[in-house]
Amino acid sequence: MNGASQARSSSDPRMRPIGVFDSGVGGLTVLHELLVHLPQEDFLYLGDTARFPYGQRPREELELFAIQMAEELLRRRAKLLVIACNAATSAAMPALQRRMMETTLGVDVLGVVRPEALQAVATTKSGRIGLLATPTTVRSGAYERAIGALDPHVSLHAVACPTLATIIQEGRQFDEQAVAAVRAACAPLLQAQVDTVILGCTHYPLIRLMLQRVLGPEVALVSSGAALARQVEHALSGRGLRSDRDGEGTYRFLCTGDPCTFKEVGTRFLQMPFGDVERVMLAGVEAFA
Repeated sequence: MNGASQARSSSDPRMRPIGVFDSGVGGLTVLHELLVHLPQEDFLYLGDTARFPYGQRPREELELFAIQMAEELLRRRAKLLVIACNAATSAAMPALQRRMMETTLGVDVLGVVRPEALQAVATTKSGRIGLLATPTTVRSGAYERAIGALDPHVSLHAVACPTLATIIQEGRQFDEQAVAAVRAACAPLLQAQVDTVILGCTHYPLIRLMLQRVLGPEVALVSSGAALARQVEHALSGRGLRSDRDGEGTYRFLCTGDPCTFKEVGTRFLQMPFGDVERVMLAGVEAFA
């Protein structure tokens, strides 16, 4: 990058990166879709691998973690924030939006819950929607509220999956324990005769084919990536923040845990070339690492 380009990048808000954060590597499935749908944008991804998993943590803790990660990305000049984590979106979105409005000049915060709810309501024909998610996400009631606001006549059948995210992150998604966990999670959804299932954890797209086989080909599976990418595009356009470059943007990685492990595991989730990873230290992370 020459001097003129560097000066423009630092002064033009359109050239600043989109910040994306998650509890670990699962949000890389969301980043994948963002990279495909918004190739001209720069992205900065932060994975809180030192404190993974988030799926059974209390709301107050997730609010703190989300604010810490958001502020780290804003310190690095992010122009928009994407919470690529269902548990963090469900537990911390209102608090984080308030915090961002207090401390920044109107930085938008987008999460994965509403785009999935919109897509699920638009997809279902029977009005019976299933949800597979972590216990924290199910307990929050965020999907019930989002779907109820869109269509009060649609019913949601939520199933908490306490182990699936960890199994997938550890690369054990095709062993016997994973298959048993998938069958146990899908059983109540089959009994409820849902025709649409929300994958309420960004790890779950990696077992999409397994879930489809168990649920049957007539059940539609909804994940957050593509729908969230469209919402990001609308938010950028609305604020005049879309990058106007002709070629591809860049994407960089930060994590709170071991960078080598993050890169090794993350490559499976991103399914694209993976560059260097920088480790960042957030307050209190040492207690979890």
